[in-house]
Amino acid sequence: MADLAHIAVVGAGLMGHGIAQVFAVAGHPVTVTDPSAEALASLRGRIAANLIDLGQDAAAAQQVAQRVTPLADLAPAVARADVVFEAGPENLGFKQRLFAELEALCPAHTLLASNTSVIPITAIMQGLKTGHRALGTHWWNPPYLVPLVEVIRTPETDPALAQRMADLLAAVGKTPALVAKDVPGFIGNRLQHALWREAVALVADGVCDAATVDTVVKASFGRRLPVLGPLENADLVGVDLTQAIHQTVLADLNRDTAPNAYLQQLMDQGRLGMKTGQGFRAWTPGEQAALRARVLAHLKAMNAAEAAAERVAEHPADVTAPPR
Repeated sequence: MADLAHIAVVGAGLMGHGIAQVFAVAGHPVTVTDPSAEALASLRGRIAANLIDLGQDAAAAQQVAQRVTPLADLAPAVARADVVFEAGPENLGFKQRLFAELEALCPAHTLLASNTSVIPITAIMQGLKTGHRALGTHWWNPPYLVPLVEVIRTPETDPALAQRMADLLAAVGKTPALVAKDVPGFIGNRLQHALWREAVALVADGVCDAATVDTVVKASFGRRLPVLGPLENADLVGVDLTQAIHQTVLADLNRDTAPNAYLQQLMDQGRLGMKTGQGFRAWTPGEQAALRARVLAHLKAMNAAEAAAERVAEHPADVTAPPR
């Protein structure tokens, strides 16, 4: 499948066009469907623009974009698909209706995958007659720059098909993470929002302001995270020290099981984040653009650095020894 898979993507928005791009770059034929004629009309142009931004010349970028076929109707878009990725709205009812339709329209061998961020895959796929081929693939934004894709099994998912999906993703350059138990938020968002819960609580409790929270994360353990995961770090410092720290700090950490009231206060004040110019912090249009540019530049630089490190590992003899 990794060599010749026909990929279909339902949704031509931010996530959908990025998923399509990943497979088109790897040489796969891709069809994309979306109810928005505007999204379909701009699909190839957005993919080409992304590739040019990543350093490809315009002709090569257009060639890749031509591997992606926009189609208005669902049936022809998925008729020959080996894999379908759903990248639609985060609405359980919508997704359930869509996968019931996909089950009827797709070939019997097609893998059916939802790109939901937090909705349990089991809830989305309940009622399917062929639940063994249904699973979750949680891509991260932007899909063509962030390596991780979480592959989530339901109790009905055939483990061999989940592994087939993981192998396909690895073959196109992604980093698949198999999630054996379907829980809300999977792995990545559970970890991310545990941090967010404590970050919000620190500001709400007057310990520090929002800018200070972000500075502390970015200038301390955030620097290590790309190469040192939390459990690697625990082993590095010692499980005994980890336990001792937890005995002191865990009882004082936020344990709210509902959103912090401070979030509602911000919403009541119309402070919804960058979309309104103010959330935890005030944001001018220029500051917003600069932050987005820094994030994209950082992701591109990390990917380039990882690729260079892999080349060195594969061909160490080609590396010039430093002068003595």
